Amino acid sequence: MRAKEDEEVTHEKLVALIRQATRDVFTTMLGMELADGEPYVDDSAPGPSEGVIALIGLAGRWAGSGTFSCTAAMAMRLASQLLMQPYEAINEEVLDAVGEITNMVLGNVKTSLEEELGPMGLSIPTVVYGRNFTTRSVARSKWTVVPFHVDGEVIEVHLCLAPSRDAAAHGRAAREQVTAVLSIE
Repeated sequence: MRAKEDEEVTHEKLVALIRQATRDVFTTMLGMELADGEPYVDDSAPGPSEGVIALIGLAGRWAGSGTFSCTAAMAMRLASQLLMQPYEAINEEVLDAVGEITNMVLGNVKTSLEEELGPMGLSIPTVVYGRNFTTRSVARSKWTVVPFHVDGEVIEVHLCLAPSRDAAAHGRAAREQVTAVLSIE
């Protein structure tokens, strides 16, 4: 499939793709319904936080990073729904479940983007759990943030995507985009 030469990925397009992919995963894999929150554009990566956050990289003619974040309580609920057994504490299975959900959501977004942008790669998710941590991306692009409401809690999907500079710099740009820095205070 050939990518369109001057394709532009807008905030509105990313919001629509993220909403559809997230709803599909939550409905079919978790049996949960989501209510849309108000999407927005942020100048930086997801800020100081606590709970669970999964980070994933995308590479291709366009490259970037995506995250999925929720509270610890929601992470346990999502793992319980996905793995069909109760979880009352964060453990490796819960973190793996959040990583898998992130992979499904952002993998579906990637697949939809490939129809217009050409082939893209997706990294293996990195999942972090803790309190008072900050994530930062070295990319200087804006982030599309799409919140959802479920059972009184908020989950958020963040996506930062920008065109690679040129074919020679493609690999370097992709590495820069997928590099995320995590600091724990």
